Amino acid sequence: MLKKMMLTGAATMLLASGAFAQDKTLTISVYSFSQDAFKELVYGPFEKICGCKIVVETGNSVERLAKIEANKANPVIDMAVLSTHDALGAARKGLLQPIDASALSNYDKLYDIAKDPLGDMLGVGYTFYATSIVYRTDKVTVDSWADLLSPELAGNVALPDVTTNQGPPSLYMIGKAMGDTSTDLTTPIDAVGEKADDIVTYYVRSSQLAQLMQQEEIWAAPVGRFAWGRFKDNGLPMAWATPKEGQTGGMNVMVMTANNGNEELAHQFMDFWLSTEIQTALAEALVDSPANSEVTVSDEVAANLTYGAETVGQLDLLSPDVILDKRDSWLEQWNTKVVK
Repeated sequence: MLKKMMLTGAATMLLASGAFAQDKTLTISVYSFSQDAFKELVYGPFEKICGCKIVVETGNSVERLAKIEANKANPVIDMAVLSTHDALGAARKGLLQPIDASALSNYDKLYDIAKDPLGDMLGVGYTFYATSIVYRTDKVTVDSWADLLSPELAGNVALPDVTTNQGPPSLYMIGKAMGDTSTDLTTPIDAVGEKADDIVTYYVRSSQLAQLMQQEEIWAAPVGRFAWGRFKDNGLPMAWATPKEGQTGGMNVMVMTANNGNEELAHQFMDFWLSTEIQTALAEALVDSPANSEVTVSDEVAANLTYGAETVGQLDLLSPDVILDKRDSWLEQWNTKVVK
């Protein structure tokens, strides 16, 4: 029934714009996770409606960006999904072109933070996630980001490495808890360095963190909401903290490669992906948190997502230009004061 609703609603949208594209191919570059779900819920239904072929290329961000850059003169990728800072990096190299918001019938349904997160309409947010602290409720109480460096958690806490997507935002929130909201992150990096002996590890993958929690080697750590399922069902008393300083997180955006010659079909596909029907299906499958504000899901589903206007409005996100411009400085400080 859901798939029928998706196809009916989205087909109406495309038919209204005369959007059939027989014998056309759209090449997209995406993250490798949940591709079976994306094929069932997004790619397959769109192909049936538009009469076109979607070619999907996956890989990590470095590989995918390198391919886009290597083919700048003759693009082989039409549309990609990236983190905001990776997308801004691509834009600075002249690899992207603006998205035409007027070609997206679902644009006005997006939360404001997703409408133009890069500026100049170089990207449109399609999903985001909160980052907070998961912790053992039988061992400790977490009310603040400063609690990560408290005596109660000494020897039982993990932090994300500064090179990860979770690292700088978590450090920023630790700094905020200490009364310093500077994005140079000197105050929180200094504080972590001083407590280095109390930190079990600086993790690079959420799967690594989940294993440490399962083995009861740690009691608390910052983590992205997309990984919450690994912790809430691990058989231990776990909670997702709501620190008084708020939550941070990240956003992924859709981008259009410059001069790809397939802009019309790419806009149609973006619009389809941003529709209420498709964003609902992805949310209910626990694949992505919806950027479309009209999506409604059950409380059970919402508990696994970054969902709802109140939650989205409280996210304290580092801007992509800050991440790009300061990450070398952050790494230098980290290596000097934390890794030593």
